[in-house]
Parts: sequence; C-alpha cells; structure tokens
Amino acid sequence: MKTASCALLLLITALTFINAQLEPSLSEIKGSMKTATNFMMRSVSNQGGFLWKYSADLSEQWGEVPARKSQIWVQPPGTTSVGMMLLKAHGTTGDDQYLRYAEQVADALIWGQLPSGGWHYLIDFDSSGLRPWYDDVAAKCWGWEEYYHYYGNGTFDDGVTASASRFLLYIYLATHSEKYEAALLKALDFILEAQYPNGAWPQRYPIMNDYGHDGHEDYTPYYTYNDDVIHGNIMFLLEAHQKLGDNKFREAAQRGMDFYLISQVAAPQAGWALQYDLALQPAWARSYEPAAISSGQTVRNIKDLMTFYKITGNSKYLSPIPAAIQWLESAVINTDPQKNFSHATFYQPKTNKPLYAHREGTSIDNGRYWVDHLQANFPGHYGMLRSVNVASLKVAFERVRSLTPTEAQVNYEGALKNESKAKAVDSQEIQEIIDAQDNRGAWLEDLQIPHYPDVVGQPRRIVKGISTQTYVTNMEKLINYLRQ
Repeated sequence: MKTASCALLLLITALTFINAQLEPSLSEIKGSMKTATNFMMRSVSNQGGFLWKYSADLSEQWGEVPARKSQIWVQPPGTTSVGMMLLKAHGTTGDDQYLRYAEQVADALIWGQLPSGGWHYLIDFDSSGLRPWYDDVAAKCWGWEEYYHYYGNGTFDDGVTASASRFLLYIYLATHSEKYEAALLKALDFILEAQYPNGAWPQRYPIMNDYGHDGHEDYTPYYTYNDDVIHGNIMFLLEAHQKLGDNKFREAAQRGMDFYLISQVAAPQAGWALQYDLALQPAWARSYEPAAISSGQTVRNIKDLMTFYKITGNSKYLSPIPAAIQWLESAVINTDPQKNFSHATFYQPKTNKPLYAHREGTSIDNGRYWVDHLQANFPGHYGMLRSVNVASLKVAFERVRSLTPTEAQVNYEGALKNESKAKAVDSQEIQEIIDAQDNRGAWLEDLQIPHYPDVVGQPRRIVKGISTQTYVTNMEKLINYLRQ
C-alpha cells in the first residue's frame, strides 16, 4: 500500500513538472507580445495608424478596399482596434512602451480628425492624392458603394467615429493629456451636433445631398440604424457619461433610445427598416438595400430594447417588442430545417412580400442591380436570406420582462463585469500563437483578397500576408492569459 502511494506521488510530481515545462513562461509571453508590437509599430504602421491587411513583404496593402501606402483605416479592425488593444496591454503589463505606442495611434487619429470633429473611414497623409484614388480605385470597387463618392465629411457608419472617439476617451483617462481631452471633446460635440431632434443620427455629417444615384436621393442624411450608426453612438455616449459625468451625454443617449419607439413600423409589420427618410418612411440606400422592413435589423433592435430596459429600468423600452416578435413570426418563409434560412432580409412595406436584390455583369461599367420578388440569395456577404430563431428571441424577452427594474439594472451591470473579465485561454493555444510568429514577430497567414471590380464573378486571390485583426486577436489572447 505504501509502495503504491509513493508511486502515485511520483507520477503526480512528474506530470506537474511536465505541465510546467509545457506551459509558456511569463517572459516568453511578454517577449512575444513585445516582438509582435515592435514589428507592427515600427515596420508596418504608418505614423501610428494601420490598414486591415498587408502582403508579407509589405509591398501591397488593403483597408476595406485597396489602399495607398499613405493611407490608414480608422474603421475597425484598423487603427482604433490596435489603439484599444495597446491600452489593454499597458494596463496588464505596466510596460510604458505600450502607452507610448498608443499615443502614436492617438496622434495619427487626431491628425485625421476632420474640422467638424468626426472621422472618415480612412486617413490619407498625402491628401493631394485622395481624390485621384477615389476616381481611379475606390469608385471601381463594384458593390462598395460607400466609396463611390468622396463627400469630405465624417461618417458614423461601421463605428468609425464612435470607435475613434472611444479610443480618445480611454487614452485621455490613461494620460490626462490636454491634447487628447481637446480632441475627445471636439468629437463629442460633433456627435451631439449631428443628432436629429428626434434622437436619430444620419449616416454622415455635416449633412450633404450631393450624391443621388439610380433614381434615388442621397441616403447619407437619412435616419440610419444600418451598420450600428444609432446603436454605436448611444453606447459610446453612455460610456462618456459614465467616465466624464456630464449628463448631456446620457440625455442624448436616451433620445437615441427613444427613436427606437417612434421609428417602429405600424402593425402588422411592426419591425424596423435599415434607414428612414426625413418623413420617417423606410428608405432606399445602396443599390441592394431597398426601402423595406428588415428582419435582421428588427432582431437587432429587439435585443437593443431589452438592453435599454436593463440600462434605464424603464419598461417603455419593452413595449414595442411583442408586436415586433409577432411580425417576425408572420414573416417566416421557410420551415424546412434542411434549408439554412427562415426569413428574407427585406420585406416590402404594406404588402409584406419578400424583396430580393440581384446582380449581373462583370463591372460597374456593364453591370447592374435590381430588386424584385423572385427569391435569390445575393452572392457575397450581404445575403438576401436570414436565419432567425424567433423561439429563442421570445424566451430571452420573457426572461428580461420578468425582471424588476432594479433586477434588470443589476443584471446589466453583472454582464458588463463579465465582459471585462479575461476570456479563458489554454496554455497550448498560447504556445501555438508564440510558435507561429516569424523571425520579425509577424503572424503570417493566407489572406483572401477579393477582385474588387467583380467580387462575385472572379475568384479571390490568395496572398501570404499580415492581418491587423489577427495581430489584435492574438495580442488580446496573450494579454488575457497574463491576466488569468
């Protein structure tokens, strides 16, 4: 018996020793982080800013579309994503080099901040070449219609201005620099000024109406939910109120929440559109975004309204949800579990018939879009068919509705704390991340680069290269492992 106990003890000791040997050390992890960041900041970055993708030899580069070497992308996962990660690295390691790098990111964003206080998708340090780039490159990227025309104003689309403003908020809190405070307050003033009296925001600001197309008005002044315009501004303003304490930010956020109530389409189509004209009617935007009730946006707004109840404790934000769920139930177009969809993306106002966008041709010059009722799943990422789990949505709503206002607010605060906790990462994954770096510190991978003039008809090009998103993701995993 004693011999068996000794043998077991020896086995446990040996396994512990082996595991300790396999687990990467703190110095290895920190070394990997520093090597990767030094390479990205010193060799890849342009004056502190980043694009989305680069070829391995840095001879080619891309944002959402092909980019010039003089450009950086504000839009995540570009410059703002790197900045937020660097602040997290500094907070976790205490290494001031990460803060100095974050300041370089902030300085690049301030350089590109528009006089109005907002940001465009990208910053070009050679501004003389920006309009020619629009004419020769961006306007030829068929389907990327937000790049067809250079407005010169700021955008709330895809979290551009909100993400830049959020990063400035946190670097100001980390440094208390007057330079960052001034840029932050300028951005906050821009967001407040751009808000319509009814609580909504346009896609772009200051308002311009100089790019109507295909028989439709310029959509950028419209009240816009699409791509997180209203949602992103609301959530950032709530953060600004929490960190800076000025009630005007919370009041503006609340007006934004209230817009959800007034913009819901009347029953029996009690959903929401991606955007509305100034008469509060569903409006047409890009060529494949008809004036319609959107199943995807309706799901998103239902979830947002449940969040607003948790934030405020005000049950008025729950009142639109039952009718919206009823519409989603009535709008099901497929119940066959073998088919990976339940709803159309778009439904025609009043008739509730599904609408589908189609595309033909090989370029902007000879191609076209059109919309009709013939079912089709639009090729590419912008599908015309959606999978919506209405039953799950109903369960979530009933759970939230059962909470008292106090319980709802406690639930929200608990969720925020859980979000801030380090996500668990195992040592094997961390070792694989470290081992995957090349001798420069880069994480190389096969990048899929679209053929931008005809992304549907032409195959993607495979390029060995560097993804800013992968750098940020791997760094966050390393940071979270240290925090564990």
